Amino acid sequence: MNIANILARKGPMAVTVRPDQSIRDALALLERHNIGALVAVEGDRPVGILSERDIVREAARNDLFFVRVVADLMTRDVITGQPHDDLLSVAHTMTERRIRHLPVVDQGRLIGMVSIGDIVKAAARRDRRRRADRFLYRRPSAPERAGGGRGRPVRPAADSVRIGAPGRRA
Repeated sequence: MNIANILARKGPMAVTVRPDQSIRDALALLERHNIGALVAVEGDRPVGILSERDIVREAARNDLFFVRVVADLMTRDVITGQPHDDLLSVAHTMTERRIRHLPVVDQGRLIGMVSIGDIVKAAARRDRRRRADRFLYRRPSAPERAGGGRGRPVRPAADSVRIGAPGRRA
């Protein structure tokens, strides 16, 4: 499974902001879309990322943070993913670099965004599918095969006695 699979499921949408927009505008976008980060773009090329965390840190240090613009607070060294990146390596990168949002870029163009939550959900879906496949396509056990081929286990009746069980009569 890779990033392209996630984007196909959730859609290739990334909410963006221009570096010259105000922090108030950025907060309004975060609230309106109920998201945790915005990609700062020039055209369709990402030039930064602004997260809730960036804004909170600045608010704690500076009472006048509302007069600042996105370019003042955004992270400029944007770590990006590509559609063919596998989820295991993406999860590792996001964990090691302590990032929760990863812009997805194809040929220099922003095509979407994935969050650590998207990665976890995709992994959980994959694991559920694998467990279901193992259950559905497993080889029946000997008691199941002896049960008339219906796939149901043959269980002894409640009053039956095992031969050779200690403390029991045959």
